[in-house]
Amino acid sequence: MGLSEFEIKRIEKLFGAFCDRRVPRHLRNRIRVEFRIRNSEVELFESRPLYNDPDTWVSTRVARFKKSTGSGTWILYWADRNAQWKRYVPCDPERDIETLLEIVEQDVIGSFWG
Repeated sequence: MGLSEFEIKRIEKLFGAFCDRRVPRHLRNRIRVEFRIRNSEVELFESRPLYNDPDTWVSTRVARFKKSTGSGTWILYWADRNAQWKRYVPCDPERDIETLLEIVEQDVIGSFWG
């Protein structure tokens, strides 16, 4: 089951603002932080131009937020060195995705931004 239209609009606003403030405007030709919504998941990723082909952008997974349809809570995941999703154990599922986005931004143990 996907997200409601209200949830999608809220996530677009929340994550759009996050991505805009994460990278200064004058550097966005070299690095971008972006997100995509798919069904009941939101994926946050970092994109950079390929070193030998600046017209081709390559994305690296940063975080995944998955809504549990049963409990209505969000679960946070991080990508390991093989780009495989792992549950971010230091935090419990949250009802508000904004709380988890703050955890990603703070990145206390270096799981998301290295």
